[in-house]
Amino acid sequence: MRELSQIHAQIISAGLEQHVYVIGRLISFCCVSENGSMDYASLVFEQLNWPDGFLYSTMIRGLGRVGRDEDALLFFKRMRERGKAADNFTFAFLFKICGHMTAVELGRQIHCCIVKHGLESNVYVCNTLIHMYGLFREVSAASQVFEEITSRDLVSWNTLVDVYMSCGEYKEALRMFLRMRRDGFNPDEATLVVTLPACLELGALDFGRWVHSNTIHQTVSVSNSLIDMYAKCGAIESALRVFDNMASRNIISWNSMILGLALHGHVNKALLFFNKMLEECEFEEPNDSMFLGVLCSCSHGGLVEEGRRYFDMMRRDYGVTPNMKHYGCMVDLLGKAGLLQEAYELVRSMPMEGNAVVWRTLLGACRVHGNIELGERVLEHLRELEPDHSSDYVLLSHMYAGAGRWNDMLHVREVMRGRGVQKPEPGMGVLSRAEH
Repeated sequence: MRELSQIHAQIISAGLEQHVYVIGRLISFCCVSENGSMDYASLVFEQLNWPDGFLYSTMIRGLGRVGRDEDALLFFKRMRERGKAADNFTFAFLFKICGHMTAVELGRQIHCCIVKHGLESNVYVCNTLIHMYGLFREVSAASQVFEEITSRDLVSWNTLVDVYMSCGEYKEALRMFLRMRRDGFNPDEATLVVTLPACLELGALDFGRWVHSNTIHQTVSVSNSLIDMYAKCGAIESALRVFDNMASRNIISWNSMILGLALHGHVNKALLFFNKMLEECEFEEPNDSMFLGVLCSCSHGGLVEEGRRYFDMMRRDYGVTPNMKHYGCMVDLLGKAGLLQEAYELVRSMPMEGNAVVWRTLLGACRVHGNIELGERVLEHLRELEPDHSSDYVLLSHMYAGAGRWNDMLHVREVMRGRGVQKPEPGMGVLSRAEH
C-alpha cells in the first residue's frame, strides 16, 4: 500500500486522477489483494466524477471480501440509482454476500434481477446462485436453478453435490455424482472431496471403493478424504495403503490416520504413528485433532501414564489448549482405571463449564467401580444441566441396588415419578451409548 500510494501520487501529478481505466487498476489492487485497503479504495472511488459499472462491481467484490457486506449492498443500490448496468460478475459477488449474510429475501430479489437482466442462463452466475441457496438450505431451489442451466460446467455439478452434502442429503449427492459421470463429466479434486464424505455418512464402502478405483490423479486432499472414509468405515488396511502410497502428506493426513486407528482400537499403532509424525515432520506440529486421536487411543488401551503425559505435552510443549473432547477422553481414561477422584477433580478444574457428556461419563465410571458417594455428587451436577435425563437416575438406582441399598433405590424411583421422568424403553440404553 505504501508503494501504491506513491504511484497514486504520480497519477495525480500526471493529471490522470479521473482516468477510469488507470484509477480502476489502482482500486482493483485495493479490492483484490490481501495487502489492499478498502478504506483507501473508498476514498479514491469517491473522488471519481463518472465511475463506471466495472468499478462499482470491483468495490462490491472488495467490500464482500473483507466482510463489509452491508456496505457492498449499499454500493449496489447506488449503482442502480445511477443507471450503471450490473454484469454477471456483479451478481456473482452479490449472491456470495447474500449467502454469507443468510439474507434469504434479498437473495431472492437479486435472483429476480438476473432474470430481468437476461442472465438466468449464465453458468457463472447460476453456480453462485446454487451455492447461495445451499447456504440457505433451500435444496429444491438450488436444484431448480441447476436444472435450468442450459450449458453446465463441472463447477455446476460440484456445487450442487456440495449443497446436497451440506444439507445432509447424502443419497442425492451420490445420485448426482453418478448422473454427472453419465453426462460425460470426469470428477476433479473438488468433486471427490465432497463425494467421498457421502460414502462415509451412508457407510457405502463399496461405492467409495468404486470411486477410488476410478480416481486417476490423487491429490493430497483426495487422499485425505479416502483415508478418512476408509478408516471410519472400518477398512483400516485400505486407509493404510492410501497413506503409504502418498507422495506427500500434511497434518490432516496424519490426523485422519491416527484418529482412525484409535477409533478401531489399534492403540499401539496409533501412538506409533503419532511419534513417527513428530520425528518425520519437522515443520508440522500436532494440533488439537491429533491429540484427540492420541488421547482416544490411550483411553481405549487403558494407558493412564501415557495419557497423562500426552495431555501435559499438548499444553506444555505445543501450546494446544484442551477442549471439552480432550477433557472427556481423560475423564474416560481415569474413570476406567478407577481413578474416580482424580477424574472428578479434573472436571472441576476445567476452564470451561463441564457438559452433561463429561459428567455422565464419570457417573458411568462411578457405577462400574461402585462409588456411590461420588456418584451422588456427580448426579447433582447433572441435575443442574439436564434435570429430566432418565438414564442418570437409572444409573444411580442401579448403584444403590448393587449395594443392597433398596430404600435409596426406591427413593430415586419416587424422585423420577415426581419429576415426570420416564425410564427408557428396552434398547434405548444401547442407543444412548452409541450416540455418546
